[in-house]
Amino acid sequence: MVSSRTRFRAPGRFLRAAILLATPCLTPAVRSLAADTIVLKNGRRIPATSAVEAGEKVTYQTSAGELSLPLSIVDHIEKGGASFLQETAGHAATKLAITPPAIESNAAIEKGTVRDGSVDRAYLAKLDGEAHSGLPAGDALAALAHHTAAQFELSHGDMESALADERTGLTFAPSSPAMLMNVAYLHLLRSEYKAALEYLEHARSLAPGNPDVPKMEGWALYGLNKLDQAVTEWKRSLALRQDPEVQNALDKALRDRDEEQNYRENESSHFMLRYSGEAQPELAHEIMHALETHFSAIESELNFTPPDPIGVILYTQQAFADITRAPGWVGALNDGRIRVPVQGLTSLTPELSRVLKHELTHSFIQQKTHGRAPTWMQEGIAQWMEGKRSSENSSALIQIYDQKTAKPLNQLEGTWMGLPADVASYAYAWALANVEYLIQADGMGDIERILNRIAAGDSTEAGLSEVLHSDYEDLMQSTVNYLRKTYIR
Repeated sequence: MVSSRTRFRAPGRFLRAAILLATPCLTPAVRSLAADTIVLKNGRRIPATSAVEAGEKVTYQTSAGELSLPLSIVDHIEKGGASFLQETAGHAATKLAITPPAIESNAAIEKGTVRDGSVDRAYLAKLDGEAHSGLPAGDALAALAHHTAAQFELSHGDMESALADERTGLTFAPSSPAMLMNVAYLHLLRSEYKAALEYLEHARSLAPGNPDVPKMEGWALYGLNKLDQAVTEWKRSLALRQDPEVQNALDKALRDRDEEQNYRENESSHFMLRYSGEAQPELAHEIMHALETHFSAIESELNFTPPDPIGVILYTQQAFADITRAPGWVGALNDGRIRVPVQGLTSLTPELSRVLKHELTHSFIQQKTHGRAPTWMQEGIAQWMEGKRSSENSSALIQIYDQKTAKPLNQLEGTWMGLPADVASYAYAWALANVEYLIQADGMGDIERILNRIAAGDSTEAGLSEVLHSDYEDLMQSTVNYLRKTYIR
């Protein structure tokens, strides 16, 4: 599974897409996977690609790997439905559904740690106190309890709390390779590759023959654009244990390395740029300057700074198609590295500058929200940042909404890579219109606050409600009213 952030190329006449979306039998759906929904006793619903009862717990699969919940807090499991693909930049970069090494569970600890759909902090404090007092096995029990809490929080999208609990657990078991790798895993999900490597190097010193260490190190190194080192680590992992996830990642890294082996390189504090020998060095220099300028602007708007350098690859048109294997309507792509075709260009054009700012915006949002921002918000903000506005498509969008054939925003949250070009054109236009309304109505500060809520584990609609006291239906109606007032004369 791949989660790629894209920029739509040559959209053409939007009216054609409007006609398609107004015809019910031709309205395509965003690609989804068959899925289950776990309904907790407190009413909360957790989507999963599959969920099964296993003894005293419910085990389920997500993009974060296999997770579990105590059966005591689960009301029932709804089989079937749809779960939209949402993955992190780290997953996208390696095409891996990487999971950390399993830590043996303890039914009593699980039952005590999670009660009535939430983490029992009093129980954790009790175990912490027993560990500090020197109670036999106290450290191990406290470590396991905090790990259990972290897994529960991760399953609910609360990555901040999950990382805090996993780190606390590690203080009680500092020599546990599995605990070290679980902390590293959370940093990888957050695209914090250097931080992950620190924990993985410690784990390697304790367990040099564990194949999960080089598997995860390869992920971190690939995220840092160190292809040769990533290849070495994945080969090392495969020598210790055959693993189709690692083999897939290695194959992709080798394709990238083979294509880029004769590329030239430029490097700055924020970027690692590689480009084909067919591109002019002057163009590469101008692109690097533009990227740094855009970095400062986006950093200011979103009040966030990505922690590690961002990889940027400039391709010929054929190499871009061969490496990304993206649909023909994709004009650039961000799958953890910004990939842009520049064939025939000798200098930075305004259009290329806009493309770079669009894709760089994705890198910021991916890392700011730990990969949790929905596609419509990603693409809406990226288009806004590059300078697009809704004047051209406003009439068609209003017509679709008035005919009650507009796709709800919750159906534009997942990947768009499988959409036909006409429907993708609609999706981009609708995403831009909603973000444009939010910014014009309340300023960029509200966008930042919504992204912060998403990063903290809220759903996008819950983040809207918290910041603006609106839901998706309210937002769509307000957006259409804004389009009428602003663009229809």
